[in-house]
Amino acid sequence: MLHYFLKKLCILFLSLVVVATLTFFLMHAIPGDPFTQEKAIPEEILKAMQKHYGLDKPLIIQYFEYMQGLCHLDLGPSFKYQGRTVNEIIQEGFPVSLCLGMEALFLSLSFGTLLGSLSASKQGKWQDRSTMFLAILGLSVPSFLLATFLQYLLAMKFDLFPVARWGTFHQSILPALSLSALPTAFIARLLRASMIEVLHQDYIQTAKSKGLSTTCILYKHVLRNALLPVASYLGPLTASILTGSFAVEKIFGIPGLGQWFVLSITNRDYTVIMGTTLFYSVILMISVFLVDLFYSWIDPRIQNPIKRGAL
Repeated sequence: MLHYFLKKLCILFLSLVVVATLTFFLMHAIPGDPFTQEKAIPEEILKAMQKHYGLDKPLIIQYFEYMQGLCHLDLGPSFKYQGRTVNEIIQEGFPVSLCLGMEALFLSLSFGTLLGSLSASKQGKWQDRSTMFLAILGLSVPSFLLATFLQYLLAMKFDLFPVARWGTFHQSILPALSLSALPTAFIARLLRASMIEVLHQDYIQTAKSKGLSTTCILYKHVLRNALLPVASYLGPLTASILTGSFAVEKIFGIPGLGQWFVLSITNRDYTVIMGTTLFYSVILMISVFLVDLFYSWIDPRIQNPIKRGAL
């Protein structure tokens, strides 16, 4: 187990180095610079600003200085917001995205599990068809389009929720619903397929022959084993939701990390783009890393693929 843990940890570290390197050079390959404005800046001022932020140095020197800063968890200053660092921006925006993401994640897991279980237990019936129709809609409709529709219907027409802004639980319901629609649909379809596969296993037939109730079989034997494929989806899902949906946060005027990312692209704020991208990558890789460890703990054969193939 220790060898497997260290191997995964090394892969995680190397992946982060690759992501940081690619992001750095791709950002500097974009035409223009962070100081490009509609009104031309005098050349003397432009050179002074570039010297102040070290942009006049050779690209390879900038890269090594940036990586040195990363070793000290320093993501650098923002080029557009004077006196602010990327670390401060992330510390300000991430708690908001985290709060919204936890709410959306709870809705996704709750309703996804409920709909998937209902669909599998009523396979071929109207409950199954209705649930899968809703799941297809959830997968097909983009989150920003659903967010706009919910704003128009529930906020503007029926005045049940605020149109935008952030601060109260009431204001978080619409963005949380918008964020949770797609993962809810995906979890429902994934769980349905997994449960149907488990229902055809021999030990389930044995449980039925013993006279166990359908509810007991579904929730004590089937659901427990069928949730394993869903666990593999939780890694990228958690990272995506907790970091924040860029479009949804922008639509609802939520001051989360997603909004900062959108603004940084518009402003060509290199350090903010690189910092938020790297921060998202860290959360994604750590989430996947924890899921891998969870799987290896459940099934030790995963730690040794050769031995697993021999079995």
